[in-house]
Amino acid sequence: MLELRGISKRFGASRALTGVDFSLQRGEIHALCGENGAGKSTLMNIIDGIHRPDEGEISLDGHKVVIDGPAHAMRLGIGLVHQEIALCADATVAENIFMPEINAGKHAWMNYASLNERAAKVLQRLGQDVDPACLVKDLSISTQQLIEIAKALTLDCKVLILDEPTAALTDNESAALFKVLHDLKDQGIGIIYISHRMAEIFAHCSRVTVLRDGRNVHSGPLAELNADGLVRRMVGRDLGNYYPPKLGEQQGAPHGGSHGGPHGEPVLEVRDIADGERVHGVSFTLRRGEILGIAGLMGAGRSELAETVCGLRAATRGTVRLNGKALTIRKYSDALREGIAYLSEDRKAAGVYLDLPIAQNIASMALKRVSSRFGLLQRAAEHRLAVELGAKLKLKSDGVDIDVASLSGGNQQKVAIAKLLATHPSVLLMDEPTRGVDVGAKSEIHHILRELANQGVGVVVISSELPEIIGLCDRALVIRDGRLAGEVQDDDMTEEALLRLASGLCEQETA
Repeated sequence: MLELRGISKRFGASRALTGVDFSLQRGEIHALCGENGAGKSTLMNIIDGIHRPDEGEISLDGHKVVIDGPAHAMRLGIGLVHQEIALCADATVAENIFMPEINAGKHAWMNYASLNERAAKVLQRLGQDVDPACLVKDLSISTQQLIEIAKALTLDCKVLILDEPTAALTDNESAALFKVLHDLKDQGIGIIYISHRMAEIFAHCSRVTVLRDGRNVHSGPLAELNADGLVRRMVGRDLGNYYPPKLGEQQGAPHGGSHGGPHGEPVLEVRDIADGERVHGVSFTLRRGEILGIAGLMGAGRSELAETVCGLRAATRGTVRLNGKALTIRKYSDALREGIAYLSEDRKAAGVYLDLPIAQNIASMALKRVSSRFGLLQRAAEHRLAVELGAKLKLKSDGVDIDVASLSGGNQQKVAIAKLLATHPSVLLMDEPTRGVDVGAKSEIHHILRELANQGVGVVVISSELPEIIGLCDRALVIRDGRLAGEVQDDDMTEEALLRLASGLCEQETA
């Protein structure tokens, strides 16, 4: 149905794609895999008409086409759901879902009752009971992602492209999405599915194309590969040590770790903290040298807990102690000054400044380190700091003076982490530190976090990916309805145990 032959694309001196071939059959879900920066987004943007290829040709239903912009792609039956949410925050859910129709001016007068009714039906297909008349800005990230998908479902698509559609979704929301995708597949729609989640790819896709360094390195049935084989093709090397050794696995680490392991001295002590809305009396201790995981279902209060600890949400009660010292944290700057830094789950909105250079991003929260005693910013010091931290985090870029927007997702995340490290934190609260990051960069970030923990930095990792919690963390807390549901570690830290605590099954069985 869709065929691309010999597609090449340059951006200045950088070659993004070189002679890429790709084909999509009618009624299939086709995985497109590769590390961040491999060329996946460029290829999809060419299919959607955002970019024109320098070389190569595109055929749709056997006819050569030149796609002249996203509106033309839409008329040809191509729908693209970007990883980054691009909704109108001050418009309603229904207005966003039917924005292409509204922009086309098909109706002189807008029948909002009909619009809302039609939007509700589309949302019900995705298992969502959302008021179509509410404003998008009042909704959670996961709901906004589903609205992006609902918007695409209203188009008369032959080809549907989904870029990391489940990154912000709950398990139930993901299950509802996959049911819809299989229904669309059965109707003859071709679906290009981009994801870093191996389980999803193998469960729902029939074929896979792998890009590496802008070239097609593999195309074929998924049945011919296993997860390790797919990862090897993506990264061009073995990731035998995908997760770094835990405290108890590190050579020469007495009693479970070089800093005393789970029985070492407390770095961060939180007691009975609450925000009066989403967090209700949570207590926990982070010990030196360990990585503490925080798991729970979407909306359970994981992020809100971290935000309350570091002053981004006002605490109504509770205490926070750092290295034995009681802290008074009324706002985030208080937490930063004391040595507690927070990485937001929303990298684009709150993690980095996309339109600023790498060096300015990294120095932005540590201006005193790069200023003279008279308070004047010293660009040379700013540059040195960025180079130093960039090397520590294995940041891949063409220099620290380029804008962060030009980097891959994994390297943008490294800039966000470097920005926190510039403040010399004692504790890092990392909210979804590898969301939307490819497998190679994920592994690098895991090793960076373990190295920081081994150096004495307290590390807390909030993640919706249970394999990440189990593989990376020494111990895990489970949050449910804003309360601590339980704690697991060692051999007891399994997906089943975490899900039972997160869903309340343990309490139901006890009752």
